[in-house]
Amino acid sequence: MSNGFDLIIFDCDGVLVDSEIIAADVESKLLTEAGYPISAEEMGERFSGMTWQNILFEVEREASIPISASLLDKSEKLLDLRLANDVKAIPGVPFALSRLPMPRCVCSNSSSARLDTMLFKVGYKELFAPHIYSAKDLGADRVKPKPDIFLHGAKQLNVAPANVIVVEDSVHGVHAARAAGMRVIGFTGASHTYPSHADRLTDAGAETVISRMADLPGVVMALAEWEGVL
Repeated sequence: MSNGFDLIIFDCDGVLVDSEIIAADVESKLLTEAGYPISAEEMGERFSGMTWQNILFEVEREASIPISASLLDKSEKLLDLRLANDVKAIPGVPFALSRLPMPRCVCSNSSSARLDTMLFKVGYKELFAPHIYSAKDLGADRVKPKPDIFLHGAKQLNVAPANVIVVEDSVHGVHAARAAGMRVIGFTGASHTYPSHADRLTDAGAETVISRMADLPGVVMALAEWEGVL
């Protein structure tokens, strides 16, 4: 890494598309109906970055409420409909990418079908295709906070993990990137952000946190230069 990073990896939900708030709304209503009252705001704060299946496991463990398997399918169908209609782009992504010369890819816990729907709807798919990767394609047990999807993305572009910078909005995602041996910039510019969001990303291992995509190129350059003087 002579003059910067060799690859930048973006999470999708809450980083490229403002989808986490929609998921939190759908999932909080389903959990409340199932006997576990929780607001969309609490969903974002507690479970951001987790798959719906793992959220259900966590709720079952915590509250001893048997969660029906049908909740899995119900959420997926409702969420797919809402995302297809309502998801919006995180502003500033094309600007940031125009000033970041290195290769890029998307590494997400969302399914390939959902990634395709969301990125196409907001006009970002062509900015990343074909390098758009879903952890679910690797296996249900290999989603973040495991590092597998980030290592997979780096391998596809033949880049060593130490030369990768990741942009993540969730604690689970930051943990996954750090476990992969990558450096991380936290992002808090989506609608599901909460007061302690930046602190939690930093505590998880993000080197710095931004709330606007327009700031990303300057921060990436600064981190690359900082690495060079260590």
